[in-house]
Amino acid sequence: MTSGYRDFKKSLKIALVITTLFLLVELAGGLISGSLALVSDAGHMFSDVLALILSLGAITLASHLPTKERTYGLHRAEIFAAFINSLLLIAVSMVILWEAYLRSLNPAPIQSGLMGAVAVFGLISNIVVAFLLHGSHNLNVRSAFLHVIGDTVSSVAVIAAALWIAITGQVIADLILSGFIAVIILVSATGILRETIAILLQFTPRTVDFDAVVADMTSVRGVAGVHHVHLWSLSSDIHVLDAHIYSCEREATGIEEIKKEIKKRLEKYQIRHSTLEFECEECKDCSIVKNDI
Repeated sequence: MTSGYRDFKKSLKIALVITTLFLLVELAGGLISGSLALVSDAGHMFSDVLALILSLGAITLASHLPTKERTYGLHRAEIFAAFINSLLLIAVSMVILWEAYLRSLNPAPIQSGLMGAVAVFGLISNIVVAFLLHGSHNLNVRSAFLHVIGDTVSSVAVIAAALWIAITGQVIADLILSGFIAVIILVSATGILRETIAILLQFTPRTVDFDAVVADMTSVRGVAGVHHVHLWSLSSDIHVLDAHIYSCEREATGIEEIKKEIKKRLEKYQIRHSTLEFECEECKDCSIVKNDI
């Protein structure tokens, strides 16, 4: 397991404990105070707990070494977990919107003081967890981080709604906020879902310029051209490439030098696995290709 995985695995464990504790606090506070927004925020935190569990499990699985049956290891488990997380968030947002609609038909009184106090504690926990998870390029950890960011924003909104209800007595603010939280959940979930589907369908990584990759490869001395280039992601931070290389180099040592240079250039695109097949018979004019590097 890389040091980055180890660091974020430890952070995920701490974040999981903190989030679970404050989930229970928010749920109890929401039920006692009668605040749907607080219960909704607890529902969001529940999805955070599941997201953190799935993220922790995915990182643990991804650290397993490849076997004859799983030659790439279990890196794709990260994407599968992120996919489940996003679907879960969408379901949570739909439940919140439906419950807000039902509450609008029959508004109930809310204990704004308790609502605000619990939301403050929730905000503190979200800030701590967000600090633990920020900075990762791993899609699965990032999906968990986005869960927490959404909760942080909603906690601030719950505090504002509690103040509004305390001053005006208008409980409609609680219902409006519930819808706002649902929209936050839905937007974050849609983004993660789109990325995971693109990886599962082996699209070109959105963070990689395909034309730039091809240009870098063809600019290597000794390369006459490339074709049959396939570029996809194994996980959020591991990209894979297959390509056929036109070259008039005949010597094995020369081909290895060309291959070494190409792989070196691919590293900046986070392409960590590449399969390069060299061809010569289709080169149009080998006399113009320099073989030395």
